[in-house]
Amino acid sequence: MHATAQPPGPGGLPVGPPYGLGRVDVAHQLLEAARKYGDVVRLSLTSGIGYVISDPDVIKDVLVTHNDDFVKSRALERARRLLGDGLLTSEGDLHLRQRRLIQPAFHRDRINEYIGSMAALAQNSADRIHDGEQVDVASEMMRLTLAIVGKTLFGTDLEVEAEGVADALTAIQELMPLSLLRLPAWFDRLPLPSNLRFWKARDTLDSVIYRIIAAHRRQPGRGDLLSILLDATDEAGDGARMSDTQVRDECMTLLLAGHETTAVALMWTWYLLSTNADAETKLHEEIDRVLDARLSIDALAAMPYAHAVVREALRLYPPAWTIGRRALRPYRIGNYVVPAGSIILISPFVVHRDPRWYRDPEAFDPSRFLGDSAQTRPKFAYIPFGGGQRLCIGEHFAMIEAVVVLATFARRWRLRYASTRAPKLLPLVTLRAKGGMPMIPAKRSRFASPAT
Repeated sequence: MHATAQPPGPGGLPVGPPYGLGRVDVAHQLLEAARKYGDVVRLSLTSGIGYVISDPDVIKDVLVTHNDDFVKSRALERARRLLGDGLLTSEGDLHLRQRRLIQPAFHRDRINEYIGSMAALAQNSADRIHDGEQVDVASEMMRLTLAIVGKTLFGTDLEVEAEGVADALTAIQELMPLSLLRLPAWFDRLPLPSNLRFWKARDTLDSVIYRIIAAHRRQPGRGDLLSILLDATDEAGDGARMSDTQVRDECMTLLLAGHETTAVALMWTWYLLSTNADAETKLHEEIDRVLDARLSIDALAAMPYAHAVVREALRLYPPAWTIGRRALRPYRIGNYVVPAGSIILISPFVVHRDPRWYRDPEAFDPSRFLGDSAQTRPKFAYIPFGGGQRLCIGEHFAMIEAVVVLATFARRWRLRYASTRAPKLLPLVTLRAKGGMPMIPAKRSRFASPAT
């Protein structure tokens, strides 16, 4: 391959130590770079040369058409320290095998069975807050989504462990920038403060996972995801069951990915509704019209605006705000050839704010996802759940959960953002908000308790 030129770019961005993810708003810096330099931007990163790709057709090529030319990013490779060979970090045949084994737990019919538990836990959360008393919605959504994952996927109560899990997650995310450095393997074994914090956080999460696994071994056959993992055989492969280590790795992956991303999405949804009165009014009108009984799959299907609200929040603030790949061989992108070993960065945060695909892209407008409007955009111009073989296996679960929580809370409460300053982004592994999301609940005058 012959490259006619190097792609344009600013040279470097502080997306790694010593500046680090979370210390600066890297998400908006990537957005500014793409708007200034175009669909292929060359960056000098601490972990190597990177290329930010923003063209939906090229994104499709990287994630789908030519996915064999790429492997996961260095960040995901380093995440194996925590996740092992779970679905998020595994590659090749192992990834396909594990996806086949886990897929039945996320079948639409099974997810529909979770709605009652989701609604009950959401109602418990809505009952905990009080009219006029400020609440950190970020923490509350973390607590709630952890409880939902625990109950629906693992058949256990995780609410009492929510604070410890949240603290461990935060500690690990804050250490992620260090993991992007090119460090030798022995570095991870040194008793450095960063490693000690990581080990402590991992031990906290491991204790939760192994407690759940032990309980299932004492009482098997519960019908939840963990039971499926323990009993599953790879019928399309060699008929093998998962090892204990593999069960741990998959549980860890689903525990973390299954609650953190949804909690972050809900946090931003509440913020956007708080600052957009027309959208909030339309949502309340739909909920009041539809929810005259308990939440059901039919009721959820009759709330297109609620779904559109969630999808629009995911557009503006995608929790998984970057997707990383590493080129196995030289790869042509238009007039450019990126060398083998190059880092490919795809940022949903950037792509979702492109005025070519979204009119007035900074505005919160759920109507973008109603009717046939979505058909006018390239498929890979909206990628909050990734794409290709590594499309998030829990996409439908996450959407149902988010709409259930949204409807349950919005039926009873209006949540008002409690600061005069817009929240600042905290772009760690997920797109958090610095300082959480302080909000003040105001009870709706037309509130009527939903049947449970």
